[in-house]
Order: sequence, then structure tokens, then C-alpha cells
Amino acid sequence: MRMSAPLKKALTSQIGMEAYASNYYLAMASWCELAGYEGSASMLYRQADEERAHMNKIVRYLNMIGAGATIPAVKQPPAAFKDLESVFKAALKSEQAVTASFNSMAAVAQKDGDHAAFAFLQWFVTEQVEEEALMETILQKFDLLGHDKIGIYEADRFVGRLPPPGGPAAAAAPG
Repeated sequence: MRMSAPLKKALTSQIGMEAYASNYYLAMASWCELAGYEGSASMLYRQADEERAHMNKIVRYLNMIGAGATIPAVKQPPAAFKDLESVFKAALKSEQAVTASFNSMAAVAQKDGDHAAFAFLQWFVTEQVEEEALMETILQKFDLLGHDKIGIYEADRFVGRLPPPGGPAAAAAPG
């Protein structure tokens, strides 16, 4: 299969973006664990694994079609956060950037007439809807439960009870 150079470049960049997202979630999880937010730490460790799985899907897809994956360098994420709510605000912002990237790539694949790449990217587009909705739901809990110690504690407990990643998009996951 042949892939346009701009689309391959974008997918290579996405590999780096997913690796960074995985490391970012790992840094968030570590901070939460040290701060005593066990529920959030557990959920964020799972998110880190999920982002790494997304990176692997892209690598394997590029290799499967003969385009050859390139693994870019990744910058170090921040290690400290102001508070638990700021962790999830940062997570939402990161997910929004990933969403924009996948939407852009899907548009390029569609313009290129690369139906296989477009179909591959649709899974990620759907997944990003779920990711953003999850972070929005978590952030709503801070407003609903309050920003005092009990509210933060309850928000952390809520996050810890969330089911592992993998809604409808995961069931239809390519590769």
C-alpha cells in the first residue's frame, strides 16, 4: 500500500504524541500516588498504558502497510502539579490536542483517497470522543462535590471506581 508523505509524517508525529501522552499520564499517576490520591493514581496508570497501546497500534499499522514506522524522541513531561483538579485539567487539554491531531490526519487521509488509513483513523477519532468525555466527567465531579478536602477525597474515590478504558471504540479496535 502507498501512503502520502504528509500522512506518514503526521502518523510518525502521532507516535511521538502518544508516547508523550503515555509519559504524561505516568507522571500524573506518580504525582497522585505520592500525594495520596490512590484512586486517581490507579486510573492514570491505566491511561498511561492505554496511550502506549495507541502508539503501538500506529507503529504496527505503518509496518503492516509497508510504510515503516519511525519512533521519534519524546520530551519529558512535568513532574509536579498544583492539585488534583489541575491534573485532570491538564489531561483534558492533552486529550483535546490529540483529538485535533487525529481529526487533521483523518481529513488528510480522506483528501488523499487513502480509504484504508481513513478507516484506521476512524477508530481513534471515536476513541477521542470517549477520552474527552471522560475527562470532562471527572472535572464535573470537582464542581459537584466541592473543592474542600472531603470533596477532593470523594472525587478521587469516584475516579478510582471508573471502569478500565475500553468502551465501544475498544471493542472495534484495529490490530
